[in-house]
Amino acid sequence: MPAETCVMGLFKDDGTAARAIRDLAGSGFAFRGAHSPVPSHKILEALKLKKGRVGWFTLAGGILGFFSGFALAIFTSTRWDLIVSGKPIVSLIPFFIVGFEFTILFSVFGNVIGLLTCCRLPDYAGLAVYDPRCSGEHFGVLAACESNRRGELTDFFEKKGGEVRIFE
Repeated sequence: MPAETCVMGLFKDDGTAARAIRDLAGSGFAFRGAHSPVPSHKILEALKLKKGRVGWFTLAGGILGFFSGFALAIFTSTRWDLIVSGKPIVSLIPFFIVGFEFTILFSVFGNVIGLLTCCRLPDYAGLAVYDPRCSGEHFGVLAACESNRRGELTDFFEKKGGEVRIFE
């Protein structure tokens, strides 16, 4: 099997980059990513991204936090001999406050863990296929192909009006 080669098409505006992304989907080449100096709605529409899973991490963290806070309050009240004057040792309203606070705390933890997991951060491998011009004035579209099809992919980006950079 031939080695994989990454080719980046560098475009001056986001409209041509978005058209290249849409046309790349049906060309048989593997789309690897888009680099943009500014947020672009045209590129986001062309990527057709699905809804992220970070919210599920936040929900799981919140549920875990609520029950952890409630369990901590119950544990501490039953562990130490508190004089409650005939009232129940485990009362819902004060323990609900602790559960609520832990819900917020663990939701934030879940959100951060979900963000790092879903975005695959830190990503040191992606630095090898990046052009610094994408931080300033160019929009980059990164695609991959077998080494023997590199010429076809280069022609594809040139026909779309972009500069070409090849990463071996």
